[in-house]
Order: sequence, then structure tokens, then C-alpha cells
Amino acid sequence: MIMPDHARLMARYNRWQNESLYGAADTLSNDARLGDRGAFFRSIHETLSHILWADRIWMSRFDMCDKPGCAGHETLKLWPEWQELKADRQAMDDIIEAWAASFSEDGLRSDLEWYSGAAGRNMSKPVWLLVTHIFNHQTHHRGQVHAMLTAAGARPDDTDLFLMD
Repeated sequence: MIMPDHARLMARYNRWQNESLYGAADTLSNDARLGDRGAFFRSIHETLSHILWADRIWMSRFDMCDKPGCAGHETLKLWPEWQELKADRQAMDDIIEAWAASFSEDGLRSDLEWYSGAAGRNMSKPVWLLVTHIFNHQTHHRGQVHAMLTAAGARPDDTDLFLMD
């Protein structure tokens, strides 16, 4: 099981890495951000949109925000414009930090029940496992964005956790 301090650390890491990636993406044109780069979610913009969409899905399950109004592969319906995506990402990072700050050891040991569209059924898992999943999912897709940005000539910061201030 993880401890509350780990969740808070990962929330800080999430914000730090998002600031790096969005800052690097700001140096590219809109066409470069939306261009198909052969990734699972095609483009830099769409992959960043997917991460935000997934964060909203999970935070809605924890009653921290509303559920997004589209499927995970339709995120351009929610965030067709770069500036709106950036603003909503910053707001979500505030929500994630508040969520992580609220954890106690007992809360992390508790279970969350929800309906999973991916599994097609009701689920129940320990909160600590879901917290780990959420941050792992972000890191997985941010790695894809980091690679796409680097290939496009942008320079995001390092991703090593020990380098975070």
C-alpha cells in the first residue's frame, strides 16, 4: 500500500511534468501539435487531451469534478483549442493536488466502487491501487508526448522524479 505522502508527491510530479510538456508544446505551431505522429492517440494535442480526459473520468469517480461528456477517443470534441486544453489542464492539476492532499491512510485502504466502461461492469478496488493507476497512466502517456515533442524539435524538461524541486 502507498502512504498519503506518496500521493501528494505524485500530484506535485504530475503538475511539474505537465508544465514542462505544455511549455515545450507552446513552442510548436498548432499544426505541429495536431499533426499525426503515429502515436496511439495520433498527435501531441490528442494525447494530452486523452490524459486530461482520463484524469476527469477518475476525479469524477472520486466526486472531485464532473465526468467528461465524450468517449476517450473523442477528446477533440472537448478540447479542440490549445488554449482551452491548457487552461483545463491547469485547473485539473489544482483538483488533483487537492484530492491528494485529502488522503489519510484509512482512506487509501478503503475501496472505491464504480462502473467501468472499459471493463463493461461494476468494479471495486482499493483506493491506493487506483491512485497508483492514475499516476501511472499519466506517466505512460506523458512519455509518449515527451517523445513526440522531442522528435518535433521541442525541448521538454527531464522526467526523472529525483530532479523535481
